[in-house]
Amino acid sequence: MAALAFAGCSLPSYDRALWALRTWLDSWPGIGHVVVGMHRQGVDLQLTQYDERGWRATFYPTGMEHSPTSATGTAWERTPWRAVRRAAWVALKKPEGGRE
Repeated sequence: MAALAFAGCSLPSYDRALWALRTWLDSWPGIGHVVVGMHRQGVDLQLTQYDERGWRATFYPTGMEHSPTSATGTAWERTPWRAVRRAAWVALKKPEGGRE
């Protein structure tokens, strides 16, 4: 949660620590770490690419069946890492980490 919050900060672009964090989160390994952390919170990720238009990341409560109404956090972005970060943040801001 802290990494997601800092990634959204508007600190100066020359801040090396923030630059390193954003670079790490804006990668497939970074997405993997976010997904593992979110799974520990009881949610699973569905990540879908729509041609060259962008990516939709949706977090659902852990389980076999997912419906649009059970989504805890969703985001549409041009890159997969931004979509995952934003959807995770939305899910974490809900009561009980998105689980109801």
